[in-house]
Amino acid sequence: MAGIDEKRPFIPVGIAILTVSDTRTRADDKSGDTLEARVRDTGHRLEARAIVSDDKTKIYDQVKAWTLDPNIDVVITTGGTGFTGRDVTPEALEPLFEKRMDGFSEVFHRISFEKIGTSTIQSRATGGVANATFIFVLPGSPGACRDAWDGILKQQLDYRHMPCNFVEIMPRLDEHLKRG
Repeated sequence: MAGIDEKRPFIPVGIAILTVSDTRTRADDKSGDTLEARVRDTGHRLEARAIVSDDKTKIYDQVKAWTLDPNIDVVITTGGTGFTGRDVTPEALEPLFEKRMDGFSEVFHRISFEKIGTSTIQSRATGGVANATFIFVLPGSPGACRDAWDGILKQQLDYRHMPCNFVEIMPRLDEHLKRG
């Protein structure tokens, strides 16, 4: 049965939040604020937060740099997952993925469908792993960020969550690079 095993310790992880937007600033970044509050409220470490424009190179470069930082275990982006010409976050980051996480998108859409119905198909939320770092690409609305955190990430980033979670496999994400 899924749930929290109180006998296991909570292990905080380092998280970076990237808002992708041509118009938002730190003063009006509600989605970034939503994610930051949830990261802090659960006891994780906010290691970095930034805003970049809807530019594939800028998005890729920032996320790649964070995946190379040993203090960052998880990168969460918000924005740029729609279908307009400027929505390029999946295109920027999927080439970085060593492994895709198709299940993240599927579960996100299931949760989102319960709240916004068929409008969920307008998001190309995705996830993957690069440089032993989890990457989650979320839509730019605060509601979508709440849905992803509350419905998926909060549990999977908690070592106490059973029967399994992302934290317990983090030490093994780069084991393919350590073989002789």
